[in-house]
Amino acid sequence: MTAKPAEKEIAVFPSMTPSAPITPLKPTHQIVAQHLVEGLTSQDIVTRTGLSPHTVRQYLRDIRVSVHCPPRCKPQVLVHLLLAAEQVASPTTERPAPELDAEEQLLLKAVAEHNTPRDAALAAKIAPADLGSALDALLDETGAADVTQLVALAHAWGLLGTRPAGTVENGAAQ
Repeated sequence: MTAKPAEKEIAVFPSMTPSAPITPLKPTHQIVAQHLVEGLTSQDIVTRTGLSPHTVRQYLRDIRVSVHCPPRCKPQVLVHLLLAAEQVASPTTERPAPELDAEEQLLLKAVAEHNTPRDAALAAKIAPADLGSALDALLDETGAADVTQLVALAHAWGLLGTRPAGTVENGAAQ
């Protein structure tokens, strides 16, 4: 009886993938965005760049606007949008791409595109209560430290969109 409302809710919560054109980032914004893709926190970006905390917060707001990401979007969603729009370079990795089954691929796509845990769980077709354990298992399988790094690695492996030119299928150097 609860399955029908959940199916309807999936249609109500579209993915975060924007349909409007992306505004190209300014070079200073690209630097901050690249640090975000590398997994740095706002405070880490302040330390690394020498920018003020206020400037970093403003740049992050500007970056979100440029890729049509809501003000409180999760870091992994913002990273996914930046990489999908090719606003920053995809990270490189020596790690081979994992062999993910259909459910794991669906979960990966869901957490990259949906801002709330509930929406991600519904898009992944799992119970919201099971999202944490499913994500933990996916992080263990991929070796990612957190969901943001998982999304960045998935882009490097070509699991979330097209594989970057010049990479080999297993992600290892030739």
